[in-house]
Amino acid sequence: MPDPRVCSVARTLDVVGERWSLLVLREVFLGVRRFDLIHNATGAPRAVLTERLRRLVDAGILRRKEYQEKGTRPRYEYELTDAGRELRPVLTALMQWGDRHLAGPEGPPLHLHHADCGGRIRTALICENGHQLPDTGEGLRAVPRHLPQRET
Repeated sequence: MPDPRVCSVARTLDVVGERWSLLVLREVFLGVRRFDLIHNATGAPRAVLTERLRRLVDAGILRRKEYQEKGTRPRYEYELTDAGRELRPVLTALMQWGDRHLAGPEGPPLHLHHADCGGRIRTALICENGHQLPDTGEGLRAVPRHLPQRET
């Protein structure tokens, strides 16, 4: 059997490519940071949620921050690290695709808007020179890190 392709997509999926992990990130992006609230919003089994939160912390995507309400034991809330915040466009792109292809006749359940101007947010493929590609990726070219030498 041939070796699978080494790629950043596979490496990223090893960290966040599981339903509950993505739903945890959705909630933290929306400002939900405490275990019980994340549990209620996602419906994840408690043991699964505990494990996913641990993995996201271990991967450097979330960090735990202790808090204590009067008369209760210390607990933790979760906040995004810089690496975690950089995943926002990924979740936004997944949401955008789902809104377009899976929302049904009632439409999308949530809209994202730019806080300054109120415009709708959407992800886009844009090259470093500012050219926007279609959502289909037409015009995108993948270039391997090491090209094999041509025989002369």
